[in-house]
Amino acid sequence: MDVPAALGRFEGLEHHFVLRVYFEDTDLTGVVYHANYLRFMERARSDMLAAAGIDQRAVFEAGEGAYAIRDISIRYHAPARLGDTLTVVSRLVQLRQAAVTIHQRVMQGATIVAEANVEAAFVAPSGRPRRQPAEWMAIFAPLVWKGN
Repeated sequence: MDVPAALGRFEGLEHHFVLRVYFEDTDLTGVVYHANYLRFMERARSDMLAAAGIDQRAVFEAGEGAYAIRDISIRYHAPARLGDTLTVVSRLVQLRQAAVTIHQRVMQGATIVAEANVEAAFVAPSGRPRRQPAEWMAIFAPLVWKGN
């Protein structure tokens, strides 16, 4: 699959999304504000899906539904600072009929800055859970991480 560089890249089953820390991402001390890691991870997840060939917007506009975050747990390990280059590494760790769980690590080089497990449920426009599109399940199946 030919994927634009802006969508990051898959290395095996892991998707790598590179970003730079800007002033707007930091607090008074120049350290990344804790809530901004969620934004970084959201961008990485969205780009991972697009790079895999999933068109979230088309499915939403067709009235089928969209993902909603059902659960997220995040752990902070080390601070990132203004000017740092970070890589968000995402891997699909669980696939169910109506949800996916993605493990994400925010890395600065070999150092884990933050990591999270994110469960995204597919919901109908009414907000009720529903099965993901069959095409998405077929795309996701070979991407599920089977390692530790």
